[in-house]
Amino acid sequence: MANMSLEKIKMPEQAPDIRNKNFEEVAIGYTPEMAMEEATRCLNCKHKPCVNGCPVNVRIPEFIEQVAKGDFLAAYKIITSTNALPAVCGRVCPQESQCEEQCVRGIKGEAVAIGRLERFVADWYMANCDETPEKPEPNGKKVAVIGSGPSSLACAGDLAKLGYAVTMFEAFHTAGGVLVYGIPEFRLPKSIVQKEIDKLSALGVEIMTNMVIGKVLSVDEIIEDMGFDAVFIGTGAGLPSFMGIPGEALVGVYSANEYLTRINLMKSYLPEYDTPIRNSKSVAIVGGGNVAMDAARCAKRMGAEHVYVIYRRSEKEMPARLEEVHHAKEEGIAFHLLRNPVKIIGNENGQVCGIECLKMELGEPDASGRRSPVPVEGSNYVIDVDTVVMSIGTSPNPLIRSTTKGLETNRKGCLVVNEETNQTTREGVYAGGDAVTGAATVILAMGAGKKAAEGIHNYLK
Repeated sequence: MANMSLEKIKMPEQAPDIRNKNFEEVAIGYTPEMAMEEATRCLNCKHKPCVNGCPVNVRIPEFIEQVAKGDFLAAYKIITSTNALPAVCGRVCPQESQCEEQCVRGIKGEAVAIGRLERFVADWYMANCDETPEKPEPNGKKVAVIGSGPSSLACAGDLAKLGYAVTMFEAFHTAGGVLVYGIPEFRLPKSIVQKEIDKLSALGVEIMTNMVIGKVLSVDEIIEDMGFDAVFIGTGAGLPSFMGIPGEALVGVYSANEYLTRINLMKSYLPEYDTPIRNSKSVAIVGGGNVAMDAARCAKRMGAEHVYVIYRRSEKEMPARLEEVHHAKEEGIAFHLLRNPVKIIGNENGQVCGIECLKMELGEPDASGRRSPVPVEGSNYVIDVDTVVMSIGTSPNPLIRSTTKGLETNRKGCLVVNEETNQTTREGVYAGGDAVTGAATVILAMGAGKKAAEGIHNYLK
């Protein structure tokens, strides 16, 4: 009989005043008993609305049914029939606005904890199983995958299973894309990402690092000189945006991309690494998305006494996940909402010493339905800070599109693709993830990578 409790089984976590001083994972995870109990809350609905809410259509009721029985291996095989990165998605996907938003149990209580159960199953498998993927028979065709983030990992995995010789070209010295440079260790341990990459290697995917496509090689050379039959571009949206206000060139101003890369990929939080990063006492994070929350929570863990999130709309309009905002508040992050920076103040040495903000109020809704912030004249005030991190969005780097023939982009610099196949305007070249959509979620990027893999397979077969 279904468990009709209106609340999810609570996820065990580190206490806020302990976790904000370390980079260990915040959420500890379900025990088998907790997972089985939570799984009994699923009604196994006939129409399965949760599946429609998942960008990669995980067979959610089916895997949860196996969890309830205690057959975690069967649950894992059901999940991975459509999702190659369950340990990642269980941690970083916005389930509350996707699969769990469609859950019938959410009408009169909390939705089934689909993400927590997915994470449990993936973690159980990693801890208890040591299966090596069987390398498929080669089909004689070669595909190049540019980038190694979630869309590229999904595309490469699906193609490798079909027998394609896949070579992945990564600009950094480590594969994983945003999963390793952008998402902090306390949300997504890098050992988990590495295990997923190791699975690709076992399938025969060759990974070449320090390969900046557009500099070291061009897409044209990959096709015309190296003999690849198709190319997938999954290079993300790594070009940071700035506000264009005075003081953004001062010492102590970072983009969120640079700040998080220094901490996550270059491990500046570990004493044995000598990655240069500012020793900050007071940090201002400008922005209200998940990346802003990551930067703020990292700043606190790096030793900052005061961390401020400055966002020009109200908390209701913040694009960050509710869980991330909740965790940030618990960890001592201060929120300055309905505030907009107008100037970064520097000292005589050209270093940040403050940020001047203007109070805002919400006016009429804009084109997207969000109420536009309107400045309150004469409400300027200054916050004393020594570091400012700009987290107001990113766009695709123009390097590949400017060095490749036949690629069309839209006004935001995103690659234009066929919605059915994800083929770009150049035959044989496909794309997906943030390079096409602009900054979005891991699971949406994976869905695009899977669609592109199918498109490439149909094109080449």
